[in-house]
Amino acid sequence: MSERVEASVAEGENTIEERHIGAMWELEQKLDQSMDEEANKLKIMYREKGLSMWMLLRLSFQSLGIVYGDLGTSPLYVFYNTFPDGIKDSEDVIGALSLIIYSLLLIPLIKYVFIVCKANDNGQGGTLAIYSLLCRHAKVKLIPNQQRSDEDLTTYSRTLVAEGSFAAKTKKWLESKESRKRALLFVVLLGTCMMIGDGILTPAISVLSATGGIKVSSPKMSSDIVVVMSIVILVGLFSMQHYGTDKVGWLFAPIVFIWFLFIGATGIYNIFKHDTRVLKAFSPTYVYLYFKRRGRVKSLRIRDGWISLGGILLSITGTEALYADIAYFPLLAIQLAFTFFVFPCLLLSYCGQAAYLVNHKDHYDDAFYASIPRSVYWPMFVVATGAAIVGSQAAVSGTYSIIKQAVSHGCFPRVKIVHTSKKFVGQIYCPDINWMLMLGCIAVTASFKNQSQIGNAYGTAVVLVMLVTTLLMVLTMLLVWRCHWILVLIFAFLSLVVELSYFSAVLLKVNQGGWVPLIIAAISLLVMSVWQYATVKKYEFEMHSKVSMSWILGLGPSLGLVRVPGVGLVYTELASGVPHIFSHFITNLPAIHSVVVFVCVKYLPVYTVPEEERFLVKRIGPKKFRMFRCVARYGYKDLHRKDDGFENKLLTNLSSFIRIETMMEPALTSSTYSSAFSVNYTQESRDELLRNNSNHNNNNNNNNMDIFSSMVDYTVSTLDTIVPADSPRNATSFSQNNTVEEEEEEEDELEFLKTCKESGVVHIMGNTVVKARNGSWLPKRIAIDYVYAFLDKICRENSVILHVPHETLLNVGHVFYI
Repeated sequence: MSERVEASVAEGENTIEERHIGAMWELEQKLDQSMDEEANKLKIMYREKGLSMWMLLRLSFQSLGIVYGDLGTSPLYVFYNTFPDGIKDSEDVIGALSLIIYSLLLIPLIKYVFIVCKANDNGQGGTLAIYSLLCRHAKVKLIPNQQRSDEDLTTYSRTLVAEGSFAAKTKKWLESKESRKRALLFVVLLGTCMMIGDGILTPAISVLSATGGIKVSSPKMSSDIVVVMSIVILVGLFSMQHYGTDKVGWLFAPIVFIWFLFIGATGIYNIFKHDTRVLKAFSPTYVYLYFKRRGRVKSLRIRDGWISLGGILLSITGTEALYADIAYFPLLAIQLAFTFFVFPCLLLSYCGQAAYLVNHKDHYDDAFYASIPRSVYWPMFVVATGAAIVGSQAAVSGTYSIIKQAVSHGCFPRVKIVHTSKKFVGQIYCPDINWMLMLGCIAVTASFKNQSQIGNAYGTAVVLVMLVTTLLMVLTMLLVWRCHWILVLIFAFLSLVVELSYFSAVLLKVNQGGWVPLIIAAISLLVMSVWQYATVKKYEFEMHSKVSMSWILGLGPSLGLVRVPGVGLVYTELASGVPHIFSHFITNLPAIHSVVVFVCVKYLPVYTVPEEERFLVKRIGPKKFRMFRCVARYGYKDLHRKDDGFENKLLTNLSSFIRIETMMEPALTSSTYSSAFSVNYTQESRDELLRNNSNHNNNNNNNNMDIFSSMVDYTVSTLDTIVPADSPRNATSFSQNNTVEEEEEEEDELEFLKTCKESGVVHIMGNTVVKARNGSWLPKRIAIDYVYAFLDKICRENSVILHVPHETLLNVGHVFYI
């Protein structure tokens, strides 16, 4: 009888192992399955809206207030900054107008509205959104915490490149060296810092230009009074930010709509009243004649025509904000609004001002208000002020979103972020950033007191953002769109020729206000670079100092300590492996909770993670250990709100995991199964398994939570639940009672978890102090010991961001030297 059993075991051994492995694979897929149906619904959401022309027109109208407020206020100050020293020849006005027309045609219309805006991350725009898109298509992220399961998210859209293609070679070149990844991140952070500077300069120049129009009605009014009026409006603007734009957002579109109608109608009036010859500026010949006429070199002076490009550049400011704000509306609605309304109104406005200046060259410093008919002066002044406030609001709100994205990417200190609207997820408010922006705006307005110097600063910030966007678009066209390299070369050449020309012009005005955004960018870049460097080093430290699974298994079910009632949530940066903080904790304390969950809050390069896909749970070690891992995934647009119930959701997902795990375990339906396991898993096999598991967990790749890892963990847990071959219970009784025992086991574990939850949940977090190593070079010691230490001290704790109750928080401190 014994020989027959052994023969049966030998014949069925491979089949049983294959079934066991297959069951584990199926379980992993069940726990981490993709949601193709929901993803398709998200993809066609805007497409369904596009079927209704009325809906498109409505959304196009609404986009005016959010997207085009900044770009629409440019006519207030362009001609003054183009001719700061006066107009000597009427033909110069027509040449400048021709430059403005083709700048609007090439940059906002063709490049941004119809090309760049298509390079969005599920509707999200901006430099960091493009960077997130690139991180999904190439391994360029400096914190390598992505896993295979992350790619199954419905929002994790990406395309695969063909082997041997130019895109594949570019991808390999970019991934091959860390220095190239750092260079890419530096370019992204530079663009981000310039956008932060834009959030300071846009309100300053827009409000100052709008209120400056009052001097046309009262010429004797002092400029200081205009500055004071501007500062009062700015203080009011930033003081109202905590209410959110939801309360007054319904006014934005009507104000900007009326503004565009006013400037368009005024432009038509001025063209026919003053000089219709300005319409010949639509011929590109006048661009050449403009530079030829103003390009005569006198001694060592730089050509005046080239310098004036810095003022022409202001006609396209707000384009970068257009791209950053595309998330609010379908792309087709934005394209319709700009092509058929915004673009024509802007052209009419500039043509009207040019027609007025041809006959009134001495009004170069107040061309906009001076060209307005006296009968509509005050209505235009009120609407202009309102449009300036709306444009400023869009820039400030965009800065909040940029800061939020930077925090999620680990590139900016953790700041307080408040969700201001129950209807719109993207409407947020950052108190600390808000007051810093306000102080910056007041300082710029009070220091310069005129549009010219602020315009020079504004132009420098805008053109640098455009250059960064062009460089990122080149990579996007190669890796994401997989365009032919010739098309990419044409796009890059045409874009860089125009933008580098503008950049060279604004560089000539660095000493006339252009240094302001450079100082703002330098400070912001220092903060972001130091924070990102320390964040990467902390993650590397966690990876290299994590504890092996063999050490945990060697402690036994009690972990060598007293297991007290309750649930311990151990927070870690790692999505795999046992963190160093856990070994440090149990080394200094003689007890640990009955249920231990390693929690990793991870930010992915996606704009959002659907709620039903947020948590991933797995078991660590045998069931008797009661140890789990939970990875909570967030996108760069997701917020930690107080009413989210993070703790309850985590424990609910843990309970669901236990139920699914029990249902998916292979059924032990015969004595052959029991004998097979008793034969295969001897002490030697157990030791070998522990060695394999240890090697697997000590491997520093980022796919530790894959199918093999899950297989090992579940196989180990089977060791403590199988019936030994010499058990007094016979095979028949075991087979009959197996299902009942599994149900009882599931019920017991769920009841045990419920009891532990009622006993109390404790959040265990690491309080890491980062210091520079002895002998480090001086800049590193300053950056880490002073700059980072200061930022870490003033930024918000993780416990505050996750809304962890203070009475349930336990900090574990340790020092980390880099």
